[in-house]
Amino acid sequence: MMSSKVQDAFNEQMKHEFYSSYLYLSMSAYLDAANLPGLAAWMRAQAREEAEHAMKIFDHLLDRGGKVQLHPIGGPPAQFATPREVFDQAHRHEKEVTASINGLYGLAVDERDFASRVFLDWFVQEQVEEEKTSGLLAEQLRMVGDDRPGLLMLDRELGQRRGGASAPPPAGG
Repeated sequence: MMSSKVQDAFNEQMKHEFYSSYLYLSMSAYLDAANLPGLAAWMRAQAREEAEHAMKIFDHLLDRGGKVQLHPIGGPPAQFATPREVFDQAHRHEKEVTASINGLYGLAVDERDFASRVFLDWFVQEQVEEEKTSGLLAEQLRMVGDDRPGLLMLDRELGQRRGGASAPPPAGG
């Protein structure tokens, strides 16, 4: 059984993961309204992936005999200035999630909760990929700038994302 400190931290992380899903759904809605269906679909897939992360934590709490506490989730922003702002904000958000996961990992080590530490190894690796991908997409949108054809090409490429894959299509094809 996990300590109450670790249990509380997992419940808080689960809330962060659900918030991430809400945030990416909000971003998807903005991008859809901006007539960028590929970017919107990519964000929607990202939202689904974040909800899956929350459910992994939910299951871990139950598997370890912990108590699941579903905390209120604040509403994410609904308006964004540009698609570039969306992806810049997504990248900043992923860095915040990484810091939170790292803190939880450190707590699991401090509390000698080795089962949770092993469980969190996957999240640590996932965050490396999440930061890499969100940073790459934010940079690509910076490179596109105000070039509408470039934005539409990126939109088309990201619209090809399937399932929960984290990575964008390779550059150049």
